[in-house]
Amino acid sequence: MNRRTLTYFAPTLLVIGAAGFVMPKDKAATSGAPAYNLFHVAAGAAGLACLRSGRPGAVRAFNVGFGAVDLYQAVASRRHLFPARWFRWKPADDALHGAVGAALVAIGLRGR
Repeated sequence: MNRRTLTYFAPTLLVIGAAGFVMPKDKAATSGAPAYNLFHVAAGAAGLACLRSGRPGAVRAFNVGFGAVDLYQAVASRRHLFPARWFRWKPADDALHGAVGAALVAIGLRGR
C-alpha cells in the first residue's frame, strides 16, 4: 500500500508544484507562493527517488515523514509559524494538509 500510494502521490506533488507557477493567484483556492511551489516540486522529486530506490523502508519513511510535515503545516498556518511568511497558506491548504497528512502517516505506519 505504501508503494502504491507514493506511486500516485509523488507525481501529484510535481504537478501541483508546477501548476502553482502558472495558475492565476487570485483564482487559486490554495497558495501559489513560489517557495510553496518549489517545496512541492522538491518533495515530489524526493518521493520519486524513494520509489526508484526499490527500498520499502524509504517509501514508508517518505509517507510518514511527508505526512508529518503536512500535519505540521496545518498547525503552522493557523499559528503563523515557520514557514508561513513564505508559503502564504490559505484555508484550503490547511484542510488538505490535515487530511493528506493524517492519511500518509496512517498508511506509512500501517505498512510496518
